[in-house]
Amino acid sequence: MKIDAHQHFWQFNAVRDSWINDEMAVIQRNFLPQDLWPVLQANGIDGCITVQSDQTEAENDFQLQNAANNDFIKGVVGWVDLQAGNIEERLAYYSRFDKMKGFRHVLQGEPQKDLMLQPKFINGIGKLAQHNFTYDILIFPDQLQFIPQFVQAFPNQKFVIDHIAKPDIKHQTIAEWKKDIGAIALFDNVSCKISGMVTEANWQQWQPEDFTPYLDVVVNAFGTKRIMYGSDWPVCLVAADYERMLGIVTKYFASFSATEQADFFGLNTARFYNL
Repeated sequence: MKIDAHQHFWQFNAVRDSWINDEMAVIQRNFLPQDLWPVLQANGIDGCITVQSDQTEAENDFQLQNAANNDFIKGVVGWVDLQAGNIEERLAYYSRFDKMKGFRHVLQGEPQKDLMLQPKFINGIGKLAQHNFTYDILIFPDQLQFIPQFVQAFPNQKFVIDHIAKPDIKHQTIAEWKKDIGAIALFDNVSCKISGMVTEANWQQWQPEDFTPYLDVVVNAFGTKRIMYGSDWPVCLVAADYERMLGIVTKYFASFSATEQADFFGLNTARFYNL
C-alpha cells in the first residue's frame, strides 16, 4: 500500500490563509478531496494523511468530515491548543475519532523560536501518548537546535519532522542543517517526512539532483524504517505538479530494495500513524 503521508485540503479564505501570498497565486483557491483523489490514482497512491493548515478546532471538524466521506483519507493530523488548561479534555474528545491520528502546531510561525520547550507546551505534549496520538514537528532549520531536548523528554511519544525541517535548498545551504538532523535522528522515537522539498528550492529552475545531498543526509541519518513519503500537495504546486515532485523520490529510491521502497512509500506511514 502506498500512502502520501502529508497533504492538505482547504476552502481558500484570503484573510485566514494569508500565508498563501500572491507569489503563490496558483494555490489561492479551494483544494478538496475530489481534486486530490484522481491525482493519487494516476500516480499509484492508495491513500493519504491530511494535515492541518489552520490552527482552530473548526479545522479539525472540516478535515474529519472530509475523512469520514472519503475512504482514501486514512488519517488526520489536526490541531489543539496544547497550552490550554483543558488539554486533557480536548484530547479525550478527539480520541473518539478513529481517523484522528495526531496533532501539529505551526512552530515555524511562532516568534518564540523555542516555544516547544516552554512548560505549558511541554505539558500538552506529555498528554498525547496516553491516547496514542502522534506529533508532527513543523519548524525552520534555526529551530532544530531545540528539538533534541524536546524529544528526549518524551521517549514514548512518536514524533515526525515535517518537510525535512525545510533546509535552504535554493542556496544549497546544508552543513548546519546536516549536523542538527544527525543529532535528532539519534532518538529512535523520531521519524522524518521526505516532503516539501520543492518549495524550498528555486521554484522555476530546480533540478532533481538539487535534492540528492539532502536526501542522502536524511536517509543516512534515519535509515529506511523512519522515513516517509509526503507530497505536501497542494503547496507543492507552486514549484511542481504531483508527477514531477513524486519523480524526484521515485528516481532516488529506485536503487533501494523492494522492501525499503515499500517501507518509504507507505508501510512506515501506516505504522507511525496506526493506520
